[in-house]
Amino acid sequence: MCQRIFLVGPMGAGKTTVGRQLARLLGRTFLDLDAEIEVRTGADISWIFDVEGEAGFRKRESAMLAELAAKENAVIATGGGVVLAPDNRAVLKASGMVIYLAVPLAALYERTSRDSKRPLLQVADRRDAISKLLTERAPLYRQVADTIYEGVNASPLATAEALTRLIRDAN
Repeated sequence: MCQRIFLVGPMGAGKTTVGRQLARLLGRTFLDLDAEIEVRTGADISWIFDVEGEAGFRKRESAMLAELAAKENAVIATGGGVVLAPDNRAVLKASGMVIYLAVPLAALYERTSRDSKRPLLQVADRRDAISKLLTERAPLYRQVADTIYEGVNASPLATAEALTRLIRDAN
């Protein structure tokens, strides 16, 4: 079975929540790329964006992805923008199985409607911001994905169980 499983997708797709369940079902370590950055820096993602800008954050994100991509037997939830850098896309493709959690705009908007921690969504028109991010990033998620999962109405556990079957069938 593949050493690493990466979950990619937009903010609000459920990468962290599903990833925890999936790791438990597969008996693997769960790692969240953004959480690892926060632990290492001692600062939250919003603060990093405020102080270093998006470019500074993306540099940290790329370095952390390279580090986590070397871990064995892990399920790794990536940040929504990790696919923006061509080098990150190459790391994802070369390092394990990539699963794109595809979620429609309406569900993403609902899931993030009260979220105050996502810097790119702290704008007047959140729906428009999500739409623009999705338009830009969805083709990149698809480009790196080995599997695309569209289970928006399933619970995190049901999604993780379905993904477990997909992973086992792929191996």
